[in-house]
Parts: sequence; C-alpha cells; structure tokens
Amino acid sequence: MQATTPLRIGVDLGGTKIEAIVLDGDGRTLWRERVATPAGDYDATLASVAALVAAADARVGSGPRPIGVGTPGSQTSEGTIKNANSTCLNGRALAADLAQRLGRPVRIANDANCLALSEASDGAGAGHPVVFAAILGTGVGAGIVVDGRLLTGPNGLAGEWGHNPLPWADDADDGAPLACYCGRHGCIETWLSGPALANDHARRTGEKLDARTIGERASAGDPACELTLRRYESRLARALAQVINLLDPDVIVLGGGLSLLARLYDNVPRLWSAHVFSAGSAAAPRTALRASLHGDSSGVRGAAWLWPAT
Repeated sequence: MQATTPLRIGVDLGGTKIEAIVLDGDGRTLWRERVATPAGDYDATLASVAALVAAADARVGSGPRPIGVGTPGSQTSEGTIKNANSTCLNGRALAADLAQRLGRPVRIANDANCLALSEASDGAGAGHPVVFAAILGTGVGAGIVVDGRLLTGPNGLAGEWGHNPLPWADDADDGAPLACYCGRHGCIETWLSGPALANDHARRTGEKLDARTIGERASAGDPACELTLRRYESRLARALAQVINLLDPDVIVLGGGLSLLARLYDNVPRLWSAHVFSAGSAAAPRTALRASLHGDSSGVRGAAWLWPAT
C-alpha cells in the first residue's frame, strides 16, 4: 500500500471486545481485527489498544496516523472518563494516556456519538444535513451530527436523550417512575432499553423473557408479547416525537439490539405523528426512521471518522 493513500484508523473500546479498523478515504474497510477486553484492568486495556494500533500501522505501511477511539461513558472537560460501564476507565485520562503510549493524537467519543457519525458519514443518514442516532440496547443513548459535524456541546451532553423523562404519559405508563442509575427516576432509558422492555413484560405477565424472545413470540402471535411491544412502540414514538419537536432531524437512525425489531420502522412513525407539533398541518412529519446500515460495526467505523482521512 502506498503511503499517500488517504486512510482512517479507529478503535472501538467495548466492555467485552476491543476492535480496530482501517478505512480508506471512501470508507471501505481495508483491515479489521478484534480482541477480548481485559476485564477490569486499565493498564492491560491500554496495552491491548496499543497492540491493535501497531497491527493497523503494519497494515497501513506508513507513518503513524491519528487515532479515533469510541468508548463507553463520556469525557469530562478535565479529560477523564465518566459514566463508563467498564468501570476501570472511570476517572482515567484515557485520551492523554493513549496519546502518550501511541505517540500520536487521539480523539475520543462515546459509542452513541460514534454511531451517529458513522451513519451520517456513509450509513443510513448519509447525505442528510441533520442526523439523530439512538442506541437501544442495554442502555439508551444518542448522538447528533449536523452538516457532517458531530455535536458535543460545552458540557459534552449533546444527545443525552436517554436521561430525560419519558413525555406524554398514558394509562399504560402506570406505577411509580422507575429508578435510573443516574440517580433520577423515569428516565427514557428506564422505559426503552432492552432490560426495560423485559422488565415491563415481567411486571405485566409475571413471565421473565428477554427482549429478543418477546419479539420472536410477538411475531408468532403471542398476545401478551404483542401487547408488550405495543407499549414499547408507544413510548418510543413519544420519546422520538420530542426529539423531532426540538431538533427536527432529517433522519433518525436506530442502533443496538432492539433496532433489529423490523416492525418499529412502520409502527413508530405512524404513532409519533400525534405528538409532533403540526401547527395545524395535516401532513405527516417528514423525518425518516431507519435502521443503522453498519449495525454493530458503526462503533468502530464512527471512531475512524473522528479524524479526516490522512
């Protein structure tokens, strides 16, 4: 490979795996590799990232390029990580430590921001000015890209959709607001994550099923699972209607395990119309709801897109 070829290198630092990728200037994958994340060991995690970057450098065959890193949690204004479920990262100056070890600049973004940047760059939101991308998985988060630029904000909070209250409560949202790990109650994450879907079904039926099984049984005609998904779709529609009223994105992209529920893409836009401000217009909102094009590769691809091709 010639040194003049424009490339990007990204690393996705997850709780169970660390993945690295090399993209060419057009976003095509030239190389990728993944290893298991050393559980609870910060120094071993740095060493694993360094080994993957060395392998990427060997594949690139030229001088060191800057690295983008997707990570759980977010980076504080002091440069340390907070709110990461990989708790050994919390309180650590991850970007600075990696930059020192790798001898090159490092940019860090959380997993939802990487999803948004990946899908806005060459995924389900490509070519659209405003893209909102949400992860519906073990947790709930989101990122925003405007005109190709990832928004972070002075507090690093742009896209923290999952820690706002679920709007427009209805009769199905009964009971006390659910406690969230952030210390508040009733956050969108406590209604729309995978565990939240499973907990809602268990509260209603007494049957403990995971989100995937609920989806499969609903497709097979199970009435209780069907009702659980209808409640979920109503909540997701209301939560996303609030996003449309505030941001008015061209495209909303869903990632994470629950994004695989194909029915969401028909049912949720039909339901959100009742909650999107219309100012008297009878026209349906023009915002599109789409599944992520790159799936679980969006994290590492978004990390690579944190830097221009060099």
